Amino acid sequence: MRHLKRTAKLGRTSEHRNAMLANLVCSLIKHKRITTTLAKAKAARPVAEKMITLGKVGTLHARRLAASRLRARGRSLEQTKEQRKKWRQDEDVVRILFEDLAPVFKDRRGGYTRILQLGGVEGQFAGQRRGDAAKRAILEWVELPAGAPAATVEEAKPAEAKEAAKV
Repeated sequence: MRHLKRTAKLGRTSEHRNAMLANLVCSLIKHKRITTTLAKAKAARPVAEKMITLGKVGTLHARRLAASRLRARGRSLEQTKEQRKKWRQDEDVVRILFEDLAPVFKDRRGGYTRILQLGGVEGQFAGQRRGDAAKRAILEWVELPAGAPAATVEEAKPAEAKEAAKV
């Protein structure tokens, strides 16, 4: 019996599961929103929230813990200076976490992520993956950083386009 066994195994070994969760959280940090299965989103949520908590601490030790948990690779010395600068801006998840995301959540005391279940009434299998009918979900930050694309801005544009088309 699995009493008090909280870890979702997701059909993987512990090393594979930890690597997959680290990759999911890295993608969430880079892209601000990811689409995955509901079970993986529920498993990745605590990892992402612990990373934001480390980001709010902001010490060197917290940076090293985050880099270790996220399996973040360091910069490559074979790249040119411009390539390293671009990598640091776009791909360095530890920098994005500590300098972009953590300040957004500095006054929030938890609950940094949100899980939106995909689904609807369009078809019989709406919100399910085609191959195995797994439930899909969107994992995203509650407060999007300033540079992130906001869905509300994109939803307002079609209304303006319709008004312009009438004129």
